[in-house]
Amino acid sequence: MPHTHTLTLSCPERPGIVHAVSRFLFEHACDIVEHQQFDDAARGQLFLRTAFVCAEEGDAEQLAAAFRPVAEEFGMTFSMTGERPERILVMVSRLGHCLNDLVFRWRAGSLGGELVAVVSNHEDLRPMAEAAGLPFHHVPVTPGTKAEAEARLLDLVTETGADLVVLARYMQVLSDEACRALRGRAINIHHSFLPGFKGAKPYHQAFDRGVKLVGATAHYVTPDLDEGPIIEQEVIRIDHTHDPRALAIVGRDAEALALSRAVRWHSERRVLLNGHSTVVFR
Repeated sequence: MPHTHTLTLSCPERPGIVHAVSRFLFEHACDIVEHQQFDDAARGQLFLRTAFVCAEEGDAEQLAAAFRPVAEEFGMTFSMTGERPERILVMVSRLGHCLNDLVFRWRAGSLGGELVAVVSNHEDLRPMAEAAGLPFHHVPVTPGTKAEAEARLLDLVTETGADLVVLARYMQVLSDEACRALRGRAINIHHSFLPGFKGAKPYHQAFDRGVKLVGATAHYVTPDLDEGPIIEQEVIRIDHTHDPRALAIVGRDAEALALSRAVRWHSERRVLLNGHSTVVFR
């Protein structure tokens, strides 16, 4: 059977980039099955994602080593990945709607990655995780134990071999050190479009302000709280008949949709960082 791989890259714009990539793939007996690119004229950068199959034996590391001279010639930052699905560690607190949605999509084969563990600072969602066959790790967090808890979290990322950490309504702020350690591989879901309605009862605040749209934003985690590169946003129109409980129900739907899309696109190597923004090849 052919071996499927994905090449993603970014580099300064110049003639010959696509030709060099296609020539490399042709010379290695590879057939392109999907190709997308974006020329960012404002920044003078090119972004590219190419999925391809190889008739010959060879893993992603071997192909990456062979491609490196091409990357050096064009000043490319690139990644070559194989068929192994992304391993995903989910972090939660007490709200389970995002975890439940991720579990459903994982079991249905539409998440794009593989859930490997659940970490929480509370015990509330242990039954949901264990019912799904996922190891559940309780890591309590207090102001006095925050550093130790984050060290345990990073240890669990290593122990589980997690490629991606998903904060599925994890109600703790990660330290700058933890954010830097997980740069580009930690996704958070935020209620509402950023910024706005911070705190424990965002939908009560939204009701008080008479909002007409409820939204959710999935973004990469950075030391700048809730200001990381945005991957996906979902919005649902509401009206004056929605009380805080109805707003919360609608908002949770938006959160689950935005988060699952972001996780899938990241897992399928469709998201490339572009400064403080992202390029998403859907």
